[in-house]
Amino acid sequence: MSRVGKHPVIVPKDCSVSLNQGILSVKGKLGDLSLSVPQGVEVAINDNLITVKPSSASKQSRALWGTIRARIQGMVVGTTVGFTKTLELVGVGYRAALKGNAIDLQLGFSHPVLFDLPAGVTAKCEKPTSIQLHSYDKQIVGQVAAKIRSLRSPEPYKGKGVRYEGEIVLRKEGKKK
Repeated sequence: MSRVGKHPVIVPKDCSVSLNQGILSVKGKLGDLSLSVPQGVEVAINDNLITVKPSSASKQSRALWGTIRARIQGMVVGTTVGFTKTLELVGVGYRAALKGNAIDLQLGFSHPVLFDLPAGVTAKCEKPTSIQLHSYDKQIVGQVAAKIRSLRSPEPYKGKGVRYEGEIVLRKEGKKK
């Protein structure tokens, strides 16, 4: 039994949900998202609640039950509130600045790195060593944050690089004489 799948998804007043031919659409103040509901999972919309249940007792239906419920919850939260990821730049001379719809990154290379933001993602650089990414789609904001982090991952000796806010980098001891 899925513990996550048992709980219904509560739909706020400023969000509308519709189900047509196996495609669930969520519209909110920040954007529109849709999800194709797979075979083996039933979705029901009653007033301001969305319930998900497996249509059979097969292993695949039970596996998808909680996943689909979590994805629907993410769609509802994303279109009403949105998702934010914060990245920190650690290192001497490491900094970021916004240039239009791109982020100009100084990451210790001989050249600046210009990272273009995809549609639906906005960024803020309140401090030169901090980047805040915001989007209504949880998958896109996580993917963009991972791509920026991969430009200069934190290294284990001095801890320099791009890391998520609150990420703990395990440090190694240096060479001994």
